[in-house]
Amino acid sequence: MRPQPAAIGFLRHDVSGAQQQWDEAQIQHLARRLGYDLCKTLIFGPETDRPLLRVRTAVSRLDADAVITPSLEHFDGQVPDDVVEVADVITVSPENTYARWVLPPPPE
Repeated sequence: MRPQPAAIGFLRHDVSGAQQQWDEAQIQHLARRLGYDLCKTLIFGPETDRPLLRVRTAVSRLDADAVITPSLEHFDGQVPDDVVEVADVITVSPENTYARWVLPPPPE
């Protein structure tokens, strides 16, 4: 068991543009402030094949509890259902947490 929950950062370089380093620093700062161990930051672009699958794979491999992104614009403006099924999605601006829901098993 980890001493603190794990998170990964996610951004798209085409969305960040010239402020990519700033966005990376903001992800790191928010992770620290919220008590997450930022294990890795994924940086993709429009040429990246199946980015949401890659994020989910990283969450699984790193046993991450959250994905921190500068804004929902990095997820094409909406909370990705595929990701929030497995981890909380946290945005830097505006600061918001989209929590995964733990659903009870269906009745037998």
